[in-house]
Order: sequence, then structure tokens, then C-alpha cells
Amino acid sequence: MRARRKKGPTQSREEFLAQIRQTQAQRATTYREQALKLFPHVCGRCGREFSGANLRELTVHHKDHNHHNNPADGSNWELLCLYCHDAEHDDPYARGHYNKDPLARDPETALGFEAFEGLKDLLKEGGD
Repeated sequence: MRARRKKGPTQSREEFLAQIRQTQAQRATTYREQALKLFPHVCGRCGREFSGANLRELTVHHKDHNHHNNPADGSNWELLCLYCHDAEHDDPYARGHYNKDPLARDPETALGFEAFEGLKDLLKEGGD
């Protein structure tokens, strides 16, 4: 025998449709939806095309890495596939997004200490 489902609070069809319309309107204001309307559904790096179910794999990348900078004309956005977006954020120093590599400074002063200080003396003591 099948167990009967418990009925939850009833919602009229009109309320349900109004809720869906409200959700769609809110979604249309997100920068992702705006970018999908502005740009072709193609990855800006690898050129792969997206449509239908795989459109979710297309992401919006902020060119200046500032997620609060969302101009309506989309000048700070580019559409990238998941793989290219990950690659974009993997090595920001190689892409020149930051002015300096913190480890490019003098190795003795970069971290405030010398990593192998005294190692030579320790190796001499152990070898005797």
C-alpha cells in the first residue's frame, strides 16, 4: 500500500504564478543574467559555445576583479567557461593583475627572517 502524502498549506494558482514571476524579475536584475543578455554565449578565452543545459557552465568574470563594479553596459564583464575562469584566477601574478609579487622582494626581508639561517652549522655538528 502506498503511503498518502501529507498536504501542505494550500496555495492558489495565482499566488504560485505571482511568486514565480517575482523570482524571474529578481533573477533578471543579477549581473549574470544581464551579461547573458548582452554577450553571445561563447567563452571569451577558449571560444566554446554554450546553450541549453550547459549554459550554467558559463560564468561572468569581472575584468578588474571587483565584484562590486557592475556597470550596466557590461564593460567590466566577460563570459568565461568554468575551466577558463578557474585558470584566470589560479595565477593572478602571471596575468599581471597585481602590481607586485610579495616574494619577489629581497628574500631575507620578505618574511622577516632567513629560512635556512643556521642550517650550515647544524649540518656540520651532525656530520662530526
